[in-house]
Order: sequence, then structure tokens, then C-alpha cells
Amino acid sequence: MTAFAVWAPYARRVRLLLDAEARRRPPGPGAPGRMMHRQAGGWWRLSVPQAVPGTDYAFALDDDAQPLPDPRSAWQPAGVHGPSRVYDHDRFPWTDQGRAGRALPGSVLYELHVGTFTPEGTFDAAAARLGHLAALGVDVVQLLPVNAFNGVRNWGYDGVAWYAPHEPYGGPDGLKRFVDAAHRHGLAVCLDAVYNHFGPSGAYPPRFGPYLGDAESPWGRAINLDGPDSDEVRRYIVDSALGWLRDYHVDGLRLDAVHAFRDTRAIPLLEELSTAVAALAGPAGRPLWLIAESDLNDPRLITARERGGLGLDAQWNDDAHHALHTLLTGERQGYYADFDDPRALAKVWTGGFFHADTWSGFRRRRHGRPVDTDEVTGDRFVAYLQNHDQVGNRAQGDRLATMLSPGLLRVAAVLLLTSPFTPMLFMGEEWGAVTPWQYFTSHPEAELGAAVAAGRRREFTRHGWPPGRVPDPQEEATFHRSQLDWSELDKPAHQELLELHRELIALRRSRPELADPRLAEVEVCHGDGHLVIHRGGCRVVANLAGRPQRVELAATVRAVLLSTGPGVTVMRGAVQLPPETAAVVTV
Repeated sequence: MTAFAVWAPYARRVRLLLDAEARRRPPGPGAPGRMMHRQAGGWWRLSVPQAVPGTDYAFALDDDAQPLPDPRSAWQPAGVHGPSRVYDHDRFPWTDQGRAGRALPGSVLYELHVGTFTPEGTFDAAAARLGHLAALGVDVVQLLPVNAFNGVRNWGYDGVAWYAPHEPYGGPDGLKRFVDAAHRHGLAVCLDAVYNHFGPSGAYPPRFGPYLGDAESPWGRAINLDGPDSDEVRRYIVDSALGWLRDYHVDGLRLDAVHAFRDTRAIPLLEELSTAVAALAGPAGRPLWLIAESDLNDPRLITARERGGLGLDAQWNDDAHHALHTLLTGERQGYYADFDDPRALAKVWTGGFFHADTWSGFRRRRHGRPVDTDEVTGDRFVAYLQNHDQVGNRAQGDRLATMLSPGLLRVAAVLLLTSPFTPMLFMGEEWGAVTPWQYFTSHPEAELGAAVAAGRRREFTRHGWPPGRVPDPQEEATFHRSQLDWSELDKPAHQELLELHRELIALRRSRPELADPRLAEVEVCHGDGHLVIHRGGCRVVANLAGRPQRVELAATVRAVLLSTGPGVTVMRGAVQLPPETAAVVTV
């Protein structure tokens, strides 16, 4: 017996279509299907004995004969426009029973895109590379969005089926095999979840009910979080989030662009989510966590609910990225202009944010809110040198390895992996991958594809890039250029950088002061082309200049724990560093 249910509050009739009826394209005449029963709250239900797992199904509303996929479908094997298929979560043979899970504090994250992490671009192919990540020493694999979108290739942020893993990646069983394999390697899995908008093609939920509100978002009409009938819309999101954590054994979610939520209710959706996830963690018997992406610089996101916050576990920290990026590359265009300040890194490393109710010239207004460092620790901020946005939203998708010298690339790794934050690497960063990661799509609709490509060119032209240098996201070559080239690891220079990352992660784990999240305990001293960062009994010393430098430490150096190159010399109360070199020493 399979129970079908769908929320369609404004429909007069809802019919359930099975197998051939659900697959009819275009829909035939008449009104086939089985009439469903209306129940309280706008829900329609029907139980069918013969609808076993693997049965195709769809819904038809009122007099419309078009089969519509289930908004809560777990399986879309024919794509987002095709019928849904009955899926039984209980049939998967999990091997991770009894796993204790992993808490987010103290972890190192690794962000990857399933479609470009391997040449095959599938969950199973990515799982075959998990041994590399375990040997690297990272703790959490963060997947870019994997819920179903139209087409084959996409970053994932055009998803329209918020319960169904993308079929070309391997569908629901493929995602479960990946998570199960990650857990066998001792790795947690964080899934990027997009609840601020539907993609531009294949978004059928708004046909069933008021999933969209009147407010606008950067991607069109915003999700209805606070208007009439928004209770069920919020339930749709919360149930999706809990489903990834419960049914797929995922350990955490990264919530995309929460600043784009249009939510005026006294209990915001984010608080509702954090409460629901905390309630699930007990029965699950393992830590579950939520990470927000937000450009508001508002620490209330990660402040405990009992102290008036929203109770999320962490948030991405673009200020940390911008401070590092401007320091290392010298770029000052766009939002980097605000960080043309020698105190930027010190302010972020000791205060969490650079913009904390302070003037932002880029925004031409004050921005952010101060962090109470007695209440909020640094591990609640995810810091990075690169991620999908900061690489992919450059016109050419160029990585730091193509912008920095080998010496500065090593210095950058030291600064990130000795920070008081939760560090995150972007796939390939650990070996200095030089393959670009560009914006790519595969919209089957020619008009939509052309509009996306034109919009991308206009956006980058405003930022000074010639239109001819902006890759066409619809071209398959743009996607293939963005795939990691694992053969780079055959080259000694890439192997050396990989080994440095392994050593840094191991050092961070063996020296607790290098992972100490207490921002008040950090001290940053800027010199002429060099930095000294106090981390308990350790000093992180970085020479950013193209000349040797003697860096005074005002303390006796006891040992050099790590250096990024030969020639580091210890003197009484000082360290002599070759050009573009960093070292971690004890005092």
C-alpha cells in the first residue's frame, strides 16, 4: 500500500496518474486517473495497493490533463519535467549504523561540485576519490546543491525539486552510496541547500499552491515565507531539510543566501529550521548542524536562541576571504576596495567581521553588526581562500594558483589553516589546481540559455571585463574546462603543495592553540610586508615581500614546527624568512 499526498489548497479536484497515464507527453484528452480525497488544510490524499516502489506517478489539477510531478518527489528519473517515481527510503542497505557523527567545531571543510570533481561527474565517481580527502585530513565534505534541476550540467543553484537528488549524478541511491562511503572514511557530509528561490525551468510547485509571494528576490518572485498560506510553504522547506539529514544521513546543511529570504514573521524561518534540526539530532543520535551563507554580517544568525539569536551553528565569512585576497593578490576592484586597509586581516581575525556597523565604501552605507567575542567564537565562521562563488563568479573562473606565485600560494595556505575560524578548501585547492571553474548551464530551452549567457556578459562588462572574455555558460566546453584534472598530481610542484596542506591540517589538529576559536586570544601584528599572528604558544610568521626579512618576535623561539620552504633561520627573539615564506614557530 502506497499513500500519496499533495498540498493543493486552491484546486477543486486532484487526480492521481499512475504509470502510462503519468508518462503521457503531451497529455491526451479526457480526465484519466484516480480521484484523490480532499482533507483539512488543502491536502489531498489517496492510498493505492498496487503502486509499489518503482511506479511512475503524477498529479493532474482540476480539468487540466497535464501530468505534474510531485512537489515532494524523492525520485525524478526522467528529469524535472517527467513523472515522479515511488521511492522507498527504507530499502537502502546502510552500513553506517551506530556512527557517532562529527561536530562542526574543530573541523576542516572541503567544498566540491559532483559534476566537475571527476571526469564521470557522478556520486559513485566522487565516492571513489574519498580516500584522497581522508588522506588530506579534512573532516567534512560539503557538496554543492544536488537536488534536481533542468538539464544535465549546472552549478546546482537552479534546482526545482527540493527533495530529489539529480538523476544524472546517480539519483537518490547514488547520493546515499556517497554518504555511506564518506562515513566509512570517517568523513561527515554537508549538503548545500537552496531554499531562497526556484530555478527558471521545471518549477512545478507554484502550480499547486502559493509557494511564491509578492516580494521580489534577485532571481524573481521570492518564496512565500510570511504571506497567506505560508505555513505549508515553510513546512515544505523544513521537511526538505529534515529529509536530507534523516533519510540521506547527511550531517549538516549549508543554507544558500539566507539574506535573500523575505520573512517578516516574529519567528523567522531560520529559527524554525534550527529548532527542528536540534530536535532531530536527539533521535538521530549524532550532531546535526546548519551553516548559513549571508552577506548581512549579522552575528544574530549564529547566536544561541536562548540569547535572542537564531541558533544556527556557523555562517560563511566573506570578510575573511576578502581580507586574505586583497592582502595576497593586491586586487582592489569592486568590494575588495573596502579591504584596502593594512588592518583588515587583523580586524577580522580578532573581531570576526571587518564590517561591523562600519562604513562600506562599496555599499555607500554602514554595514554589519559587531560580534560579541565573549559569546560567539571563531569556529562559528567558515573561512576560505576560494569557494565556488569567489572562483566561479570571476569572468574567467580563474583560481588563486594562476594569480599567485608558488611562494605566496603556500603562505596563503598557512594563513587560512592556522586561523581561528572553521577553514574550508575548494576542490583542487590542496594541490594548486590551475583548471578554471567557470559558470556553466545546460538549459534545454534555447531562449532561456541565450538569456542567461547574455545576462552573464552584461554583468561582467559592468565590472570591466570585455564581453568576448566571458565564456558562454551554455557551451559544453565551458563545463569541461571546469572539471578537475587529476593528472596534475603527477607533477612534483602539485604534490609538494598537497603535502603542505596535509602537514598544516595535521599540525592544526596536534597543536590545539592553532585551532583555538577564541578571537579575544588572537593578536595580529602587521609589519612592512610581513605578519605575525599570535596563537597561544605559537607564532605564525609570514613574509609577503619579495625580499628576505628578519621578523622580530619579542620572545625566544623554541622550535620551528613548519615552514613553507628552506632557509628559515631562528635567531634570538627573531626569525629570518626568505622571500614569500611562512613559518609556524613555538615561543
